[in-house]
Amino acid sequence: MNTHDWLRNLPVPFAADECKVIEVSFNKGSRKDYFRNTTLHHLEKGDMICVEGVSGFDLGEVSLTGEIVRLQMKKRNVKEDNAEMKKVLRLASERDIDTWRHSKSREKDAVIRSRAIAKQLKLDMKISQVEIQADSRKATFFYIADGRVDFRELIKVYAGEFKLKVEMRQIGARQESAKVGGIGSCGRELCCSTWLTEFKSVNTAAARYQNLSINQTKLSGQCGRLKCCLNYELDTYLDALQHFPDNCDSIQVAKGNAFLIKKDIFKNLMWFTLPDSNKQYPLTIDRVKKIKSLNAQGVIPEELEAVDLMAAKGKEVEPEFVELVGQISLRSLEKADKKKKQQQQQKQRPQQQRGQQQNPNRQQGNQQNPNRQQGPSPRGQQRGPQRPPQPPRRDK
Repeated sequence: MNTHDWLRNLPVPFAADECKVIEVSFNKGSRKDYFRNTTLHHLEKGDMICVEGVSGFDLGEVSLTGEIVRLQMKKRNVKEDNAEMKKVLRLASERDIDTWRHSKSREKDAVIRSRAIAKQLKLDMKISQVEIQADSRKATFFYIADGRVDFRELIKVYAGEFKLKVEMRQIGARQESAKVGGIGSCGRELCCSTWLTEFKSVNTAAARYQNLSINQTKLSGQCGRLKCCLNYELDTYLDALQHFPDNCDSIQVAKGNAFLIKKDIFKNLMWFTLPDSNKQYPLTIDRVKKIKSLNAQGVIPEELEAVDLMAAKGKEVEPEFVELVGQISLRSLEKADKKKKQQQQQKQRPQQQRGQQQNPNRQQGNQQNPNRQQGPSPRGQQRGPQRPPQPPRRDK
């Protein structure tokens, strides 16, 4: 629920024209409100201040000051000269902060206890959050319900149980997820808890226009409703679909009726299937219009004349060098290893030639004694003169 103040360093020509209204956030940004700064203090973002509450005071954090507050008020339809706008009392002291922390520590127990009481009274509702005022004189119970709930008896029980003034406020499932917060399937924070302020209705027709499979688990957000981001690109798809022909759900060819499966707005193709096979045939928009006009004249074409996507794609050129990790093939590694071995062999050859030139006598000695055994003798034999062979022994 943060907003970047991009008008912070903008100079104000007249001090009288400076915005006297500030934006204050409560409960870690889950609720924001506007208050008139009638004090002489110069407030900055992040200051803890005391503001007017219900029969007491409340404590909040300054979230925005300056000219950008006027833009936020215009966005939320809040008038700057509203006489009922509450005022800023003072900067929060240590005592005020201690009282505020004590009140916040009671909220978790209040949620558990309030849910148990609502269940005992057999009310079809869910207590989502409890926000207690800083001076512990008032508590706001946010609940979710499908229909109207008669909680007159519930308010009496809550007032006697928690010893404070009770206010019941109904919210939707999207508002609950905005208060709780979280991470969406895209990996970013939820739109409803960061910047989205107006919740528009989302239908399954938005998914059909974008050729998305109607899978409830994938299309639903953390609130259990359809994702708000389904509406973000819907206008782009609707503009692109205007170029596609209407009433082309089925066309007639010699093999039978071809039924439309999907539309590809990026390639301007329409995919059809025939009754005798599960294969999908991509057709251009002009070809579909031509077949439709022929069917209107009573002429049935022989074939669909599908587009060959493989031929249009062309042959991929394999890159010569890839820097990405994991994209290097084993062939390049083998070539590098083979080249390295050849370089090592070329370095060893001149060293061997130098050794042969330094020891010529050793080579001559080896040539004069060709019968001399080089290296270690075989196993079971000894070096030196060998004994002559003895005749075989004859037994009598």
